[in-house]
Amino acid sequence: MSGTPRGHERIPRRPPPDFEETESGIIEGITESGFLNVALDDANQYGPHAMIVLLGIVAAVTALVLMAAMFVI
Repeated sequence: MSGTPRGHERIPRRPPPDFEETESGIIEGITESGFLNVALDDANQYGPHAMIVLLGIVAAVTALVLMAAMFVI
């Protein structure tokens, strides 16, 4: 740490987003706030989990498109 006070940071911190903790499990927590809302906006504590699922979905769709393009050519 450089010892400088936080008021003089070069890049000021943004305020944290609204965050709602849920007592339900991971599947219920993601579905009750909406999958994309949780994955992209971190609506609750399961945001990183939903983002990894979204990454897997995007990777699978990309693989299918590339495989289809390979068979067409």
